[in-house]
Amino acid sequence: MLGAQRKSHLLQILDRDGRVIAKSVAQELGLSEDSIRRDLRELADEGKLVRVYGGGLPVPAADRPVEQRSSLATDSKKRVAARAAELIGRASTIVLDAGTTTLELARILPNDAELTVITPSPAIAIAVAEHSEARVVMIGGELTRYSMVTGGPLAMEAIRHLAADLFFMGVTGIDPTRGLTTGNLDDAATKRAIAGRCEQTIVLGSEEKIGAISRFPVLEFEAIAGIIVDPLDRNPLIAELPMLISS
Repeated sequence: MLGAQRKSHLLQILDRDGRVIAKSVAQELGLSEDSIRRDLRELADEGKLVRVYGGGLPVPAADRPVEQRSSLATDSKKRVAARAAELIGRASTIVLDAGTTTLELARILPNDAELTVITPSPAIAIAVAEHSEARVVMIGGELTRYSMVTGGPLAMEAIRHLAADLFFMGVTGIDPTRGLTTGNLDDAATKRAIAGRCEQTIVLGSEEKIGAISRFPVLEFEAIAGIIVDPLDRNPLIAELPMLISS
């Protein structure tokens, strides 16, 4: 079986079963596990699945390109954003991560001229400027087109000089076992660096993120101050999450 045929077969299994187990497929096709693992790595690099120990999982809905995520769980994002806005104190300095939930938050910030908003996202910066009197500070760097967020060495240099009260962090996966994850390695590093310069980090957890698992870990639960979830989300995994902020 050619490599392209193997990959197509793996994607069919993923679509049918919701996961791929490398050992099982290797036995089925009479191939080595190394061959299947290599195919899985290549499919993960192409963004067609998430590589995990022993196999692969579907790409979470929250881990798709930003233009595809804008219409996902919009009401849930608005409820999470509304709860987050309640945590912002007067004249505070906050960091808004890139993402569609933080974009909702940017649109409902307190109209406080003494509020300072720092962000690595051009879209967030524009939304804050349009909807609030807050001071806006951009983190410079190379723009990642997939997530539309700045990163790289220039961003890291700027982050080293930040100091903020709250970081509202976006992730693409929140799972009780696998923790806080995102789909881009550089984005994960940028999030960790920003969290290290803020007094507290709050994770925004709209419904499509709960139980999702992306490829790259961001932070341990113990490193954050809390997770805001949608009060109407009845996902049973929510009860297993630590650090929940009540709605």
